Amino acid sequence: MASSSDIIDRAVEENSDSLKELSGKIWEKPELAYEETFAHDTLTDYLEQHGFQVDRKFKLDTAFRAVYKQGSGGPNIGYICEYDALPGIGHACGHNLIAEAGVAAALGLRAALQANPSAGATITVMGTPAEEGGGGKVKLITANAFDGIDVCMMAHPEATNMLSPIVLAVNHGSATFTGRAAHAAAAPWEGVNALDAAVNAYTALSMLRQQMKPSWRMHAVISEGGTRPNIIPERSVIEVGLRAPTDKEVGELKEKTVAIMQSAAMATGCSVTLSYLVEDKPAHYSSLITNDRLIESYRRHWQSFKPAYPSIVPDRVWASTDMGNVSQVVASIQPNFEVGANAELHTRPFAERANLPEAHSATRCVAKAMSAVGWDALTDSSFLAEAKAGFQQQLAAQQ
Repeated sequence: MASSSDIIDRAVEENSDSLKELSGKIWEKPELAYEETFAHDTLTDYLEQHGFQVDRKFKLDTAFRAVYKQGSGGPNIGYICEYDALPGIGHACGHNLIAEAGVAAALGLRAALQANPSAGATITVMGTPAEEGGGGKVKLITANAFDGIDVCMMAHPEATNMLSPIVLAVNHGSATFTGRAAHAAAAPWEGVNALDAAVNAYTALSMLRQQMKPSWRMHAVISEGGTRPNIIPERSVIEVGLRAPTDKEVGELKEKTVAIMQSAAMATGCSVTLSYLVEDKPAHYSSLITNDRLIESYRRHWQSFKPAYPSIVPDRVWASTDMGNVSQVVASIQPNFEVGANAELHTRPFAERANLPEAHSATRCVAKAMSAVGWDALTDSSFLAEAKAGFQQQLAAQQ
């Protein structure tokens, strides 16, 4: 009898042409956050044709859930698809490949499951829109879409192979300063300069960076600063982005920026209105908790499926994503995989690489590895128990 790895490998390769076509269709028709109707329909049609029970418009208009169930009981293995694009530069984050990987992983695990009729399990493919700022997964979590899933996996294309990227928690905010307009030559003393407040705040934020931890990030821009030089600006807006390795640390950064904005208003005589993307918790996108047990299994399987021993770069700070939020509610991994060392994310060259044959080949390899991790989870109860226990320990360590 063929091994589970052989079955997974054969299943993914037998569908390689259709998977490449699936990904290519999404790549050729990029859609922005919450507008991914073509990608939604294309993916759900494909999964339904391959025997999955599909819930279209699941919780959100462009989200979906596709389920394959065999027997009774057993774990529920989740795979994530993303498929939104970036404005102006298309799939420069390679979400078409993320969708391809999620579908391919599900096909591989389903084949292994079908070859073992006595095994019971559920495979769930979750279609998650609007990662690029729209927080689709955050909304799906709020709607309890991930309830009942035991482990969740997604792989992200990149310029390098990185197993456990340090994905930062993030929150975005703004401060609107209101002053009083006046003629800048005839009676400047009658004005209250809102631009001064924004400049004061920006300078204080820059000074704060000296005392920030090396892993913290803060970005700011004055997006409004007046209309004409002969009018004392009565309104200004400064926008900030706050990132740190944990939600708690983002909360600390938020407190510091709030104090800066309030002091800038006081110093200039302006009033200030503060607004954050999320007010009731520290971060909009949470930090990513890479499950140690799952990623150990992924590394082993990935290296066995890849034709040449892959080079892996050390884990480093790597942006933010709502996959972090998923990792806070279920044991998860999101390794990065190389599709082109000379192209960085969110660039036109990366968008071009995201539909090249070598990118699809790399995607199938990581999909097979995720299939095999799923097989470990549904056939080895101690493996799954260790992954779940590790998840609770890692989550507690962040509190």
